[in-house]
Amino acid sequence: MMRNILLLLFIFFSLNSYSQNELKKIFKFSTFYAAANGGTSLSNVDVYSVTDGLTTTTIETPFDYSLALGVRKIARMGYEPKEAFKNGQENSFSDAATIGKVKGFEFLFEVDYKRQEGIEYLDQHHFLRYVSECGNDKCTKPLCIKNFTAKIEYLQDGFADIEYFEASERYRYKYNNKLSFNLGAVQRLSEPYGYDPLEEWKLSNGNVHYTYLALEEGYNANFISHDIIQYLDPQGNIVAENNEVWEAVVIPQVLADYTEKKRDQQDNTIQHSLVIGFDYYHYTKTFWLHSWGNLMPWHYDDGSEFSYHNFNDGEQWMDYSGGLIFGYKYNKNLGVFIEGKYNKYWNREWHDFSVGMNYIIF
Repeated sequence: MMRNILLLLFIFFSLNSYSQNELKKIFKFSTFYAAANGGTSLSNVDVYSVTDGLTTTTIETPFDYSLALGVRKIARMGYEPKEAFKNGQENSFSDAATIGKVKGFEFLFEVDYKRQEGIEYLDQHHFLRYVSECGNDKCTKPLCIKNFTAKIEYLQDGFADIEYFEASERYRYKYNNKLSFNLGAVQRLSEPYGYDPLEEWKLSNGNVHYTYLALEEGYNANFISHDIIQYLDPQGNIVAENNEVWEAVVIPQVLADYTEKKRDQQDNTIQHSLVIGFDYYHYTKTFWLHSWGNLMPWHYDDGSEFSYHNFNDGEQWMDYSGGLIFGYKYNKNLGVFIEGKYNKYWNREWHDFSVGMNYIIF
Protein backbone atom coordinates (compact mmCIF):
# COMPACT_ATOMS: atom_id res chain seq x y z
CA MET A 1 0.00 0.00 0.00
CA MET A 2 2.64 2.55 1.02
CA ARG A 3 4.65 1.70 -2.10
CA ASN A 4 1.63 2.59 -4.23
CA ILE A 5 1.23 5.94 -2.47
CA LEU A 6 4.88 6.90 -2.90
CA LEU A 7 4.77 5.86 -6.55
CA LEU A 8 1.66 7.94 -7.19
CA LEU A 9 3.19 10.98 -5.52
CA PHE A 10 6.36 10.60 -7.56
CA ILE A 11 4.45 10.33 -10.85
CA PHE A 12 2.12 13.17 -9.84
CA PHE A 13 4.89 15.65 -9.18
CA SER A 14 7.02 14.45 -12.11
CA LEU A 15 4.27 14.76 -14.71
CA ASN A 16 3.41 18.26 -13.61
CA SER A 17 7.05 19.46 -13.52
CA TYR A 18 6.86 21.31 -10.25
CA SER A 19 9.64 23.82 -9.71
CA GLN A 20 11.50 24.17 -6.44
CA ASN A 21 9.57 27.34 -5.58
CA GLU A 22 6.25 25.61 -6.22
CA LEU A 23 7.25 22.69 -3.98
CA LYS A 24 8.24 25.17 -1.25
CA LYS A 25 4.80 26.73 -1.56
CA ILE A 26 3.14 23.32 -1.13
CA PHE A 27 5.09 22.55 2.06
CA LYS A 28 4.95 26.09 3.49
CA PHE A 29 3.27 26.17 6.93
CA SER A 30 3.30 22.38 7.17
CA THR A 31 4.22 20.82 10.54
CA PHE A 32 6.42 17.79 11.16
CA TYR A 33 5.80 16.11 14.50
CA ALA A 34 6.85 13.10 16.55
CA ALA A 35 5.35 12.23 19.91
CA ALA A 36 5.05 9.48 22.50
CA ASN A 37 1.91 9.26 24.64
CA GLY A 38 1.11 6.82 27.41
CA GLY A 39 -1.08 6.07 30.38
CA THR A 40 -2.41 3.45 32.74
CA SER A 41 -4.40 0.62 31.16
CA LEU A 42 -6.87 -1.79 32.78
CA SER A 43 -6.25 -2.43 36.47
CA ASN A 44 -4.96 -5.82 37.59
CA VAL A 45 -7.58 -8.58 37.88
CA ASP A 46 -7.40 -11.45 40.39
CA VAL A 47 -8.64 -14.83 39.11
CA TYR A 48 -9.42 -17.53 41.69
CA SER A 49 -9.39 -21.32 41.24
CA VAL A 50 -10.29 -24.18 43.63
CA THR A 51 -9.36 -27.10 41.35
CA ASP A 52 -6.19 -27.95 43.34
CA GLY A 53 -6.93 -25.97 46.46
CA LEU A 54 -7.39 -22.24 46.51
CA THR A 55 -5.05 -20.51 44.07
CA THR A 56 -4.96 -16.92 42.91
CA THR A 57 -3.66 -15.69 39.58
CA THR A 58 -3.23 -12.01 38.82
CA ILE A 59 -3.81 -10.86 35.25
CA GLU A 60 -1.80 -7.74 34.51
CA THR A 61 -2.40 -5.50 31.50
CA PRO A 62 0.65 -3.48 30.41
CA PHE A 63 0.31 0.30 30.21
CA ASP A 64 -1.19 1.92 27.11
CA TYR A 65 1.02 3.92 24.79
CA SER A 66 1.17 5.38 21.31
CA LEU A 67 4.09 6.46 19.16
CA ALA A 68 3.16 8.95 16.46
CA LEU A 69 5.18 10.30 13.54
CA GLY A 70 3.71 12.58 10.92
CA VAL A 71 3.56 15.72 8.83
CA ARG A 72 0.43 17.70 8.08
CA LYS A 73 -0.65 20.82 6.30
CA ILE A 74 -4.39 21.29 6.71
CA ALA A 75 -5.94 24.71 7.18
CA ARG A 76 -7.91 25.02 10.42
CA MET A 77 -11.63 25.50 10.07
CA GLY A 78 -13.07 28.44 11.99
CA TYR A 79 -14.48 26.18 14.70
CA GLU A 80 -11.18 24.35 15.35
CA PRO A 81 -8.98 25.49 18.28
CA LYS A 82 -5.32 26.20 17.72
CA GLU A 83 -3.12 23.77 19.64
CA ALA A 84 0.26 24.79 21.08
CA PHE A 85 1.89 21.54 19.92
CA LYS A 86 0.77 18.58 17.85
CA ASN A 87 1.08 15.32 19.78
CA GLY A 88 -0.45 12.82 17.35
CA GLN A 89 -3.68 12.55 19.35
CA GLU A 90 -5.53 15.23 17.40
CA ASN A 91 -8.91 13.98 16.25
CA SER A 92 -10.24 16.44 13.71
CA PHE A 93 -13.35 15.07 12.03
CA SER A 94 -12.92 17.63 9.24
CA ASP A 95 -9.85 15.75 7.96
CA ALA A 96 -12.29 13.31 6.34
CA ALA A 97 -14.04 16.03 4.30
CA THR A 98 -13.75 15.95 0.52
CA ILE A 99 -13.12 19.70 0.24
CA GLY A 100 -10.72 21.62 2.49
CA LYS A 101 -10.86 25.20 3.64
CA VAL A 102 -8.34 26.51 1.11
CA LYS A 103 -7.56 25.97 -2.55
CA GLY A 104 -4.44 24.12 -3.63
CA PHE A 105 -2.77 21.28 -1.76
CA GLU A 106 -3.40 20.01 1.76
CA PHE A 107 -1.97 16.80 3.12
CA LEU A 108 -1.56 14.48 6.09
CA PHE A 109 0.92 11.63 6.54
CA GLU A 110 0.76 9.98 9.96
CA VAL A 111 1.77 6.61 11.40
CA ASP A 112 0.72 5.52 14.91
CA TYR A 113 1.98 2.42 16.68
CA LYS A 114 -0.29 1.77 19.65
CA ARG A 115 -0.89 -0.56 22.54
CA GLN A 116 -4.36 -0.38 24.07
CA GLU A 117 -5.66 -2.74 26.75
CA GLY A 118 -2.74 -5.06 26.03
CA ILE A 119 -3.37 -5.24 22.26
CA GLU A 120 -0.79 -3.81 19.88
CA TYR A 121 -1.76 -2.52 16.47
CA LEU A 122 -0.73 -0.11 13.76
CA ASP A 123 -2.79 2.83 12.51
CA GLN A 124 -1.94 4.83 9.40
CA HIS A 125 -3.68 7.72 7.72
CA HIS A 126 -2.17 9.47 4.72
CA PHE A 127 -3.87 11.72 2.23
CA LEU A 128 -3.14 14.40 -0.35
CA ARG A 129 -6.08 16.66 -1.22
CA TYR A 130 -6.17 19.14 -4.08
CA VAL A 131 -8.79 21.77 -4.92
CA SER A 132 -8.30 23.65 -8.18
CA GLU A 133 -6.80 27.12 -7.78
CA CYS A 134 -8.14 28.28 -11.13
CA GLY A 135 -10.05 31.53 -11.03
CA ASN A 136 -10.46 31.88 -14.80
CA ASP A 137 -9.87 30.05 -18.07
CA LYS A 138 -6.52 31.82 -18.66
CA CYS A 139 -4.83 30.38 -15.58
CA THR A 140 -1.36 28.93 -16.32
CA LYS A 141 -0.71 27.19 -12.99
CA PRO A 142 0.19 23.47 -13.05
CA LEU A 143 -2.83 21.17 -12.86
CA CYS A 144 -5.04 24.16 -13.57
CA ILE A 145 -8.32 22.45 -14.34
CA LYS A 146 -11.26 24.63 -13.44
CA ASN A 147 -13.76 23.19 -10.93
CA PHE A 148 -11.55 20.15 -10.31
CA THR A 149 -10.81 18.38 -7.03
CA ALA A 150 -8.86 15.23 -6.30
CA LYS A 151 -7.82 13.22 -3.28
CA ILE A 152 -5.61 10.18 -2.73
CA GLU A 153 -5.80 8.47 0.63
CA TYR A 154 -4.47 5.44 2.48
CA LEU A 155 -6.19 4.31 5.67
CA GLN A 156 -5.30 1.50 8.05
CA ASP A 157 -7.47 1.32 11.18
CA GLY A 158 -6.39 -1.50 13.49
CA PHE A 159 -9.44 -1.34 15.77
CA ALA A 160 -11.94 -1.25 12.88
CA ASP A 161 -9.93 -3.87 10.96
CA ILE A 162 -10.14 -1.88 7.73
CA GLU A 163 -7.35 -1.07 5.28
CA TYR A 164 -7.57 0.40 1.80
CA PHE A 165 -6.04 2.84 -0.68
CA GLU A 166 -8.41 5.26 -2.41
CA ALA A 167 -8.06 7.80 -5.21
CA SER A 168 -10.83 10.05 -6.51
CA GLU A 169 -11.10 12.64 -9.29
CA ARG A 170 -14.17 14.86 -9.35
CA TYR A 171 -15.84 17.76 -11.09
CA ARG A 172 -17.01 20.30 -8.51
CA TYR A 173 -20.01 22.57 -8.96
CA LYS A 174 -20.23 25.49 -6.52
CA TYR A 175 -23.89 26.24 -5.87
CA ASN A 176 -22.88 29.20 -3.68
CA ASN A 177 -20.09 30.14 -1.28
CA LYS A 178 -21.24 27.54 1.25
CA LEU A 179 -22.58 24.57 -0.71
CA SER A 180 -20.95 22.58 -3.51
CA PHE A 181 -21.66 19.31 -5.27
CA ASN A 182 -19.20 16.94 -6.91
CA LEU A 183 -19.31 14.05 -9.36
CA GLY A 184 -16.55 11.72 -10.47
CA ALA A 185 -14.81 8.37 -10.17
CA VAL A 186 -13.19 6.51 -7.28
CA GLN A 187 -10.60 3.74 -7.39
CA ARG A 188 -10.09 1.65 -4.25
CA LEU A 189 -7.39 -0.95 -3.68
CA SER A 190 -7.92 -3.38 -0.79
CA GLU A 191 -7.98 -7.00 0.27
CA PRO A 192 -10.94 -8.92 -1.23
CA TYR A 193 -13.56 -7.98 1.36
CA GLY A 194 -16.47 -10.41 1.28
CA TYR A 195 -14.19 -13.40 0.69
CA ASP A 196 -14.90 -16.15 3.26
CA PRO A 197 -12.06 -18.71 3.53
CA LEU A 198 -14.37 -21.08 5.46
CA GLU A 199 -16.88 -21.33 2.61
CA GLU A 200 -15.08 -24.30 1.05
CA TRP A 201 -15.22 -26.16 4.38
CA LYS A 202 -18.94 -25.77 4.93
CA LEU A 203 -21.17 -28.83 4.89
CA SER A 204 -24.61 -28.99 3.31
CA ASN A 205 -26.20 -28.10 6.67
CA GLY A 206 -24.10 -24.93 6.97
CA ASN A 207 -21.72 -26.26 9.63
CA VAL A 208 -17.95 -26.25 9.15
CA HIS A 209 -15.97 -29.50 8.92
CA TYR A 210 -13.66 -28.06 11.57
CA THR A 211 -11.88 -31.21 12.75
CA TYR A 212 -10.73 -32.14 9.25
CA LEU A 213 -9.65 -28.52 8.71
CA ALA A 214 -7.60 -28.64 11.93
CA LEU A 215 -5.92 -31.87 10.83
CA GLU A 216 -5.04 -30.26 7.49
CA GLU A 217 -3.50 -27.36 9.43
CA GLY A 218 -1.16 -29.71 11.33
CA TYR A 219 -3.16 -30.57 14.43
CA ASN A 220 -3.39 -34.21 15.48
CA ALA A 221 -5.39 -36.52 17.75
CA ASN A 222 -4.15 -39.43 19.88
CA PHE A 223 -6.79 -41.96 20.98
CA ILE A 224 -5.61 -43.04 24.42
CA SER A 225 -8.73 -45.13 25.09
CA HIS A 226 -12.31 -45.28 23.90
CA ASP A 227 -13.22 -42.21 25.96
CA ILE A 228 -9.88 -40.34 26.20
CA ILE A 229 -8.48 -38.32 23.31
CA GLN A 230 -5.46 -36.05 23.35
CA TYR A 231 -5.41 -33.21 20.81
CA LEU A 232 -1.99 -31.86 19.79
CA ASP A 233 -1.05 -28.61 18.03
CA PRO A 234 1.35 -28.57 15.03
CA GLN A 235 4.33 -28.37 17.43
CA GLY A 236 3.23 -31.53 19.28
CA ASN A 237 1.97 -29.79 22.42
CA ILE A 238 -1.17 -31.13 24.08
CA VAL A 239 -3.85 -28.46 23.74
CA ALA A 240 -6.96 -30.43 24.81
CA GLU A 241 -7.78 -33.73 26.47
CA ASN A 242 -11.51 -33.83 25.80
CA ASN A 243 -13.96 -32.77 23.09
CA GLU A 244 -15.40 -29.96 25.21
CA VAL A 245 -12.10 -28.08 25.45
CA TRP A 246 -11.25 -28.95 21.83
CA GLU A 247 -14.48 -27.45 20.47
CA ALA A 248 -14.83 -24.54 22.91
CA VAL A 249 -11.22 -23.33 23.12
CA VAL A 250 -8.96 -24.78 20.42
CA ILE A 251 -11.22 -24.86 17.35
CA PRO A 252 -12.20 -21.14 17.54
CA GLN A 253 -8.49 -20.25 17.50
CA VAL A 254 -7.85 -22.68 14.64
CA LEU A 255 -10.58 -21.05 12.54
CA ALA A 256 -9.35 -17.53 13.37
CA ASP A 257 -5.75 -18.38 12.44
CA TYR A 258 -6.85 -20.11 9.22
CA THR A 259 -9.04 -17.27 7.98
CA GLU A 260 -6.33 -14.69 8.74
CA LYS A 261 -3.72 -16.77 6.90
CA LYS A 262 -5.91 -17.29 3.83
CA ARG A 263 -6.84 -13.61 3.63
CA ASP A 264 -3.19 -12.59 3.87
CA GLN A 265 -2.41 -14.90 0.94
CA GLN A 266 -4.85 -13.14 -1.39
CA ASP A 267 -3.78 -10.33 -3.69
CA ASN A 268 -5.39 -6.91 -3.34
CA THR A 269 -8.29 -6.14 -5.65
CA ILE A 270 -9.13 -2.81 -7.28
CA GLN A 271 -12.66 -1.44 -7.31
CA HIS A 272 -13.75 1.28 -9.78
CA SER A 273 -16.85 3.18 -8.65
CA LEU A 274 -18.97 6.18 -9.51
CA VAL A 275 -19.14 8.79 -6.73
CA ILE A 276 -21.58 11.61 -6.03
CA GLY A 277 -20.94 14.00 -3.16
CA PHE A 278 -21.57 17.34 -1.51
CA ASP A 279 -19.82 19.67 0.91
CA TYR A 280 -21.36 22.44 3.04
CA TYR A 281 -19.54 24.89 5.30
CA HIS A 282 -20.94 27.82 7.27
CA TYR A 283 -19.22 29.50 10.19
CA THR A 284 -19.84 32.36 12.57
CA LYS A 285 -18.53 32.80 16.11
CA THR A 286 -21.85 31.64 17.58
CA PHE A 287 -23.01 29.06 15.01
CA TRP A 288 -21.24 26.72 12.64
CA LEU A 289 -22.22 23.81 10.45
CA HIS A 290 -19.87 21.70 8.38
CA SER A 291 -21.16 18.59 6.63
CA TRP A 292 -20.13 16.40 3.71
CA GLY A 293 -21.25 13.16 2.12
CA ASN A 294 -20.20 10.67 -0.55
CA LEU A 295 -22.36 8.05 -2.22
CA MET A 296 -21.05 5.29 -4.50
CA PRO A 297 -24.14 3.73 -6.14
CA TRP A 298 -22.43 1.88 -9.00
CA HIS A 299 -19.31 -0.30 -9.16
CA TYR A 300 -17.59 -1.85 -12.14
CA ASP A 301 -17.61 -5.67 -12.19
CA ASP A 302 -14.36 -6.92 -13.73
CA GLY A 303 -15.50 -10.55 -13.54
CA SER A 304 -12.59 -11.65 -11.35
CA GLU A 305 -12.89 -14.45 -8.82
CA PHE A 306 -12.71 -12.09 -5.85
CA SER A 307 -14.86 -9.27 -7.20
CA TYR A 308 -17.20 -8.11 -4.44
CA HIS A 309 -20.10 -8.61 -6.87
CA ASN A 310 -19.56 -12.37 -6.41
CA PHE A 311 -20.14 -12.02 -2.67
CA ASN A 312 -23.23 -9.84 -3.20
CA ASP A 313 -25.19 -12.22 -5.45
CA GLY A 314 -23.95 -10.37 -8.54
CA GLU A 315 -25.84 -7.22 -7.54
CA GLN A 316 -24.76 -3.60 -7.12
CA TRP A 317 -24.54 -2.14 -3.61
CA MET A 318 -24.29 1.24 -1.89
CA ASP A 319 -21.05 2.42 -0.33
CA TYR A 320 -21.15 5.76 1.46
CA SER A 321 -19.41 8.04 3.92
CA GLY A 322 -20.19 11.35 5.55
CA GLY A 323 -19.58 13.70 8.40
CA LEU A 324 -21.26 16.40 10.45
CA ILE A 325 -19.80 19.10 12.69
CA PHE A 326 -22.30 21.38 14.41
CA GLY A 327 -21.86 23.96 17.13
CA TYR A 328 -24.14 26.58 18.63
CA LYS A 329 -23.57 29.07 21.43
CA TYR A 330 -26.85 30.14 23.01
CA ASN A 331 -25.09 32.89 24.91
CA LYS A 332 -21.73 33.62 26.57
CA ASN A 333 -22.32 30.82 29.04
CA LEU A 334 -24.00 27.93 27.23
CA GLY A 335 -23.09 26.08 24.07
CA VAL A 336 -23.73 22.65 22.49
CA PHE A 337 -21.90 20.64 19.86
CA ILE A 338 -22.30 17.51 17.72
CA GLU A 339 -19.42 16.00 15.74
CA GLY A 340 -19.12 12.70 13.93
CA LYS A 341 -18.25 10.75 10.82
CA TYR A 342 -19.50 7.46 9.42
CA ASN A 343 -18.24 5.07 6.76
CA LYS A 344 -19.72 1.97 5.17
CA TYR A 345 -17.58 0.23 2.54
CA TRP A 346 -18.21 -3.35 1.39
CA ASN A 347 -20.71 -3.74 4.24
CA ARG A 348 -17.96 -2.92 6.77
CA GLU A 349 -18.80 -0.03 9.10
CA TRP A 350 -16.64 2.26 11.22
CA HIS A 351 -17.52 5.56 12.86
CA ASP A 352 -16.66 8.14 15.51
CA PHE A 353 -18.82 10.73 17.21
CA SER A 354 -18.84 13.29 19.99
CA VAL A 355 -21.86 15.04 21.53
CA GLY A 356 -21.97 17.42 24.45
CA MET A 357 -22.46 20.82 25.98
CA ASN A 358 -20.31 23.45 27.67
CA TYR A 359 -21.42 25.86 30.37
CA ILE A 360 -18.98 28.54 31.46
CA ILE A 361 -19.47 30.21 34.84
CA PHE A 362 -18.38 33.85 34.99
